[in-house]
This record gives sequence, structure tokens and C-alpha cells, in this order.
Amino acid sequence: MSDTGTAVPAPRSGGPTVDLDPAGAAWADYVAAARQLDGVRRAAATAAGEQARSVAAAREELTAVRERLAPQQSRLRELGVPAISLVPTPPEVSEAARSMAAGPAAVLAALRTARGWADAADDSLATRGLPRLARWPAHPRNLLVYGPLAFLVPLVQLAIFLATGTGAVTVLALVVGLPLPAVAFMLGWLAVGRLFRPRPADRVDRTPRFGALVCLVPAVLTTAGLLLAMLAG
Repeated sequence: MSDTGTAVPAPRSGGPTVDLDPAGAAWADYVAAARQLDGVRRAAATAAGEQARSVAAAREELTAVRERLAPQQSRLRELGVPAISLVPTPPEVSEAARSMAAGPAAVLAALRTARGWADAADDSLATRGLPRLARWPAHPRNLLVYGPLAFLVPLVQLAIFLATGTGAVTVLALVVGLPLPAVAFMLGWLAVGRLFRPRPADRVDRTPRFGALVCLVPAVLTTAGLLLAMLAG
């Protein structure tokens, strides 16, 4: 055996011999093993990165869910719900633990599901006392807010006219009452948003054109009627 290689017979009988270099074969094995180890390292780094991102997202989600649950628990306690009913039972805790045993990704999915339940609970608590009105069509529902505000100013003007008759006080009431429909509309616009909005992030159809018309028509009719009565008097 020489230092440079070993002669081995070729696969076919009678063929030439092939010299194999032990150093070259070892180097090829080393390169293949290094590539395999690098692939394993890259896969492990990717998995670790994804796991770290899942852990960070799960922590943020847990903080958000806790912030949502705290005011809900206070609200439920105010409504008379016993404190023991707001604490999970041991079977519920065990079931939740089993559903999150797969790792951070499963924990994140469970927390997002819990946030969806918290959103539904916010909807139920926000519409408590007005559950049917919140589901009405926008125009008749908002009329319950715009309507009383629209008739408030004309009623005051009529009361002043009946109390003082045709005079400077009635004229002053008419002049002061001209911009008040706009004030009534703005108050109604704000009230509709506060009464019929399930959550702060949601948008409510305030029907602004309809509301402006409702607030303007009674004021115009009342002003025209009082002017005719003053002219006739």
C-alpha cells in the first residue's frame, strides 16, 4: 500500500483500476457533514425565532385580555354576579391547560379566542338596558335622540310667547333660537354615538342628514308661526 492511494478493481471485470485518495474522501465526507449540520442549525434557529415571536405575541395578547377582563369583572359584580361565578373551575383550568400544551403557538391561539369572547362580552354589557334599540334601523333609532332635542327649543319659544305675548322678549327669544337647532343637532350626534356604540373602536351610523332635518324643521315651523302671530297681533 502506498501513501498516495490504494488501487481497487473496477466494477467490471477486466477493466482498469481506480485510485481513491483517502484524504479527498475524508474531506468530501467532512463537507457533507458540515452542510448537514448547517442545515440543522438553520432549521433550529428558524424554529427558535418563530417560538420567540409566538412567546412575545402571547405576552402582549395576555396583557390585552387581562385589561379587558378587569373592567368586565367589576361591571358584572356591580350587576350582582357572585364573585365565585367569575372564577374558573378546576375542570375548566385543566381543559385550558390541555389545549395550550402544544407550545407558544397554541397559547397564542387560545388567547386570541379568549379576546374574541371578551369582545362579545363587551357587546353584551354595552347594550345592556338598550338591547333592542341598539339593533333597530338607524333612522327610527336615532329619531328617539334627535326628536326630543329638536322640540326642546320650539317649546321654550312657545312658552315665552304665551307668557309675554307680542313684545321684545318674544323677539329676543326668536333671535336667540335661530342657531339653537345646530346646537341640538350636535348634542344629538354625540348622544347617538354614546348610546348605541358597542365599543369605542366601532362606528355608529348617526344619520347626520336625517338628524339635521329633524332638528331644523320644528324650529323653522315654530319661528314662522310666531312671526305670523306677531304680525297678526
